[in-house]
Amino acid sequence: MNPAFLPAHRLARLIRTGKIGALELLDHYLDRVSRFDGELKALCVLDTDTARKRARAADRAAAKGQWWGPLHGVPMTVKEAFDVSGLPTTWGVPDLRDNIATGNAVAVDRLLGAGAVIFGKSNVPTMLADWQTFNPVYGTTSNPWNLARVPGGSSGGAAAALAAGLTGLELGSDIGGSIRNPAHYCGVYGHKPTYGICTGDGHRIPRWVTGNDIAVIGPLARSARDLELSLKLIAGPNAHDGSAWKVTLPKAPVKPWKKWRIAVLPTADTAPVDDAVQKQIRAVADCARRLGAKVSDTARPGFDLHEAHRVFIRLLRAATSRAASDEAFANFVRRAGKVRPDAGDYESWMLKGVTVTHREWLACDEARHRMLEQWTEFFRDWDVLLCPAGASTAFEHNQKGERWERMVPVNGAGQPSTTQMFWAGLSGMAYLPSTVAPAGQAADGLPVGVQIVGPQYGDLTCIEFAKMLEKEFGGFVPPPAYAA
Repeated sequence: MNPAFLPAHRLARLIRTGKIGALELLDHYLDRVSRFDGELKALCVLDTDTARKRARAADRAAAKGQWWGPLHGVPMTVKEAFDVSGLPTTWGVPDLRDNIATGNAVAVDRLLGAGAVIFGKSNVPTMLADWQTFNPVYGTTSNPWNLARVPGGSSGGAAAALAAGLTGLELGSDIGGSIRNPAHYCGVYGHKPTYGICTGDGHRIPRWVTGNDIAVIGPLARSARDLELSLKLIAGPNAHDGSAWKVTLPKAPVKPWKKWRIAVLPTADTAPVDDAVQKQIRAVADCARRLGAKVSDTARPGFDLHEAHRVFIRLLRAATSRAASDEAFANFVRRAGKVRPDAGDYESWMLKGVTVTHREWLACDEARHRMLEQWTEFFRDWDVLLCPAGASTAFEHNQKGERWERMVPVNGAGQPSTTQMFWAGLSGMAYLPSTVAPAGQAADGLPVGVQIVGPQYGDLTCIEFAKMLEKEFGGFVPPPAYAA
């Protein structure tokens, strides 16, 4: 296989065994970026001089038998929203074009400490706020499986770059599906960690020092093993909090298929899923069933799914509301005052979330933690829940109007694109981990990912299931147009 498509852990092994040099591998990726990224626009910032210096240093160290860590010499990129010293961090906002990072995000430092060679950044939607990836600073990123389709967002550039073989590993972030839907749309792996186990320091809107509720950082990769490797590298508190606590995740269960207990939720009345996506989710479940696993099509956590979605949107929009200008917030307040108390559409929920009072927020937070208790009870009986990461395969580019006005095709009908945020919020709102793994292709030839949800702090369980699935069902497949 073309080394550009190998998982990061195998690239590291090739470097360690002398079968390829770090500089040689970096130049191979840079050549592919030159050939293919003009049409994809997956990578928005390159730092080739710094990367080549580091790759040469990695090769010199290797020649002396000195190894920096498990990613020694492996070329990789990170989402544009992460600070990398000397590079711009704009979040796709024109007013931040000149914001040059003076230091690295904590996660970036941890990856560098493990030996990685970071050679650039991947594209994002403006303010990381879309399920597609476009902004006025860097332009529009396309899906390598079909350039007329979106790669997802907000880690869309990351997923597209991995799928097209432009980078060895990626670092993304997720609050409303921003790791998971790009992994689903582009046919790669992604992991949304349990909330709080990976510090987001250095992944902030410039001049902010605190992060958002629900928001996490996490890896995207071409194999489940790479997710595990990356998560273990970036997990842990910042330096201040690290003086008091550390992260020790529960070990993944190592057991045969016949001892796995799997619940399946292929669609929901609140967020209907296209039949083509459901088919692949069910195929994964059927594979597990044939291998002896206990599989249930009816097991559910003991709360109302529609109410869970309402609470998620409230909490999500409360968390992101501080990004609005004073003028924009005043407009939200005016519009929210006109919303009926019983309104059930996304725009109304969004307005109520943006303008929520502290008392109302506390009520939503209480509801969240009650649901977390019910999730905990659910996972006493089940190891993982399988569900979609999105309602459809990658949809066509559509940059018109507001996000909640745009439609995606689901079984021949238009569904508001924001409806599929249900599949992000089901686990995200309650701080649960989830892994997205490739689950084959739909009839239209586009990838489908399965979302693997686990109990709080059960990150390694989610990834272990993805590893087992990779062996039995299949894993990453390069998009045909970029496989050469």
